[in-house]
Amino acid sequence: MVTPFSLEIFKNLFCGIPEEMGAVLCRTGLSANIRERRDFSCALFDSMGRLLAQAAHIPVHLGSMPLLLHRLASEYAFSPGDVILVNDPFSGGTHLPDLTLVSSFNVGRKLSGFLAVRAHHADIGGAFPGSMGLSGEIYSEGVRIPPVYIVKKGKTDRDLLNLLLSNCRSPEERKGDLHAQLAALKRGEARFKELIARYGLKVLKEHTRALLQYSETLTREALRRIPGGTYRAVETLDGDGVQKGLILRVKLVIGGGEVMCDFSGTAAEGRGCLNAPLPVTCAAVYYVFRCLIGDNIPANEGCFRPIRIHVPPGCLLNAGPPRAVAGGNVETSQRVVDLLLLALSQALPGLIPAASCGTMNNLSLGWEIEGREDAGSSRDSSLTYYETIGGGAGAGPEWSGDSGVQTHMTNTRNSPVEWLEILYPLRILRYALRGGSGGSGRLRGGEGVVKEFEFLAPTRVSMISERRESSPYGLAGGGSGAPGANLLQHRGQTVKLPAKFVRTVDKGDHLIIETPGGGGWGKIKPQSHGGGKGTP
Repeated sequence: MVTPFSLEIFKNLFCGIPEEMGAVLCRTGLSANIRERRDFSCALFDSMGRLLAQAAHIPVHLGSMPLLLHRLASEYAFSPGDVILVNDPFSGGTHLPDLTLVSSFNVGRKLSGFLAVRAHHADIGGAFPGSMGLSGEIYSEGVRIPPVYIVKKGKTDRDLLNLLLSNCRSPEERKGDLHAQLAALKRGEARFKELIARYGLKVLKEHTRALLQYSETLTREALRRIPGGTYRAVETLDGDGVQKGLILRVKLVIGGGEVMCDFSGTAAEGRGCLNAPLPVTCAAVYYVFRCLIGDNIPANEGCFRPIRIHVPPGCLLNAGPPRAVAGGNVETSQRVVDLLLLALSQALPGLIPAASCGTMNNLSLGWEIEGREDAGSSRDSSLTYYETIGGGAGAGPEWSGDSGVQTHMTNTRNSPVEWLEILYPLRILRYALRGGSGGSGRLRGGEGVVKEFEFLAPTRVSMISERRESSPYGLAGGGSGAPGANLLQHRGQTVKLPAKFVRTVDKGDHLIIETPGGGGWGKIKPQSHGGGKGTP
C-alpha cells in the first residue's frame, strides 16, 4: 500500500542509488575531468525506460538521457550482465565525448529496470585534442558509437574496447574512466537488488507508478500558477566559427497546467559546431521548468509529461547527421536557457532572474610528450585536458548574482590549480574574480573570472565560448553583464582571439580567459538628498 510516508521513503531510496553510483565513479575515475571536475551523471530508470531517479549531477546530461533510454528499452534486448555503450548524438546522446553506459537489472529472467552513467571523456579522437574543436562535420569530432554491447552476459568485448581505445589520444586514461563507469553500474545494480530483496518487486513497482504520477500532478499544479498566455523571445548567438547571426526563437504557450515550447523560426543547421541534437534542446527545456516548479517535486519523468516540445527537424536545435555538434551540447544549450528565461520573464517578472554568463567557456588542451612518466597516465604519450570555466550568475528580484560559478546546464566543480600543474605542462598565473563584469542594478549580477595559463610546452588549444560579442541581459531595468574575452600573449604582444578558435601556442605563451558577468536586476533608485522648499 502506498502512503505519503512510504512515498517519501521510496523517493529517497531510489535517489540514493544514483548518488552512490556517482560517488563510486568519482573515487575510481582516472582523469581529472572525472575525479576533480565530476563531469558525469548517473540515473535510474524503470523497465520501460522512464526516468525514476537521478543524482544532482549535470543538467544537460540528465535531461537528454530519457530519449536514449526509451529507444534502448523498446529496441534492444538486455540479458543479465549486458552493458550497452553509446555516444551517438543522433541516437540519444549529446556530443561525442559524452560516453554513456547502460545496464539492466533483472529479477530472474524478467527485466526490472535500467541504470545509466554518462561521463565526459577528455578525448574521444577526431581532428582536435579533446574532441572539442571547430569542426564542420561530426566525422572530425571523434569516434561515433551507435548503441553497441560493450559487455555481453558479463564478458567485455575486448575487440570493441581495443577499437575504441586505438582511436583516442590517451587510451589508458580512457580505459580507466570506462572501468570506473562499469564499477558505478555494478554498485547501482547491487543496491537495487538489495531493495528488491527487502521490499519485493511488487512494492517497488507500486511506488514507481505512484512517484511518476505524484510528480506529474505537482508539476501541473505548478504550471497552473503561471499566468496563461503566449510568450515569445529571440536570442542571437555570437556565431559558430563559420556563420554569424544565428537566431534562436521560441514561443511558449502556457495554460491548463501544460506548456508548449515551439522553436519554429530558429535558424537552420549551421556549418560550424553549435548544432544541437534534439535531446540537448529537450534537456535545456526540462532544466528551466524544473527550476521553475521547485525542488520539492521528485525529479523523474512525471515532471516532463505536461511539457510538450516542438523543434522543426533540420534547424539548429534539432540537427541531424552529418552536422557537427560538439558545441551545441555545451554552448547552444546555455543560450536556450537564456532564451526561455527571457520569454518567462514576461509571465513572471517578479521571479525570473537576469541572464547568467551564457557560456561554459570550453577549453581543450593537447600535448605530445614522448617518454614523460610524471604527467597524466604514464603509458600515454599524448595528454589531453578539458575544462569549463565559471562566470557570473544573473541577479534576481531578491538576490544578487553569485560570482565565479558554473551556471545552468553545467554543474561541474572547479579544477584545482595544484592538480593541473602536477599533471600537465602548464602553470596557472592568475585565477581571480573579474571586477566590474557583473551587470549594474538594484541587485548586481555576479562577476566573471580571469584565468591565465602559462604553457611550458607547445600546446594545441581549442576554445569554444559564447557571449564574447553579445552581453548577458539584465532585467527590470538592470544593466547587462560584461561580455567575455579570449586573449593570447605571444612574444610580448597581446592578441585578442575570437570566441571559437583552434591554434598551437608556443612554450612561454600565455592564454588569458576573461569570462562574462551576469546581468543585473532592477533599476538603481536615485538617492534622496533631502531638502525641499526654502532649502538653499
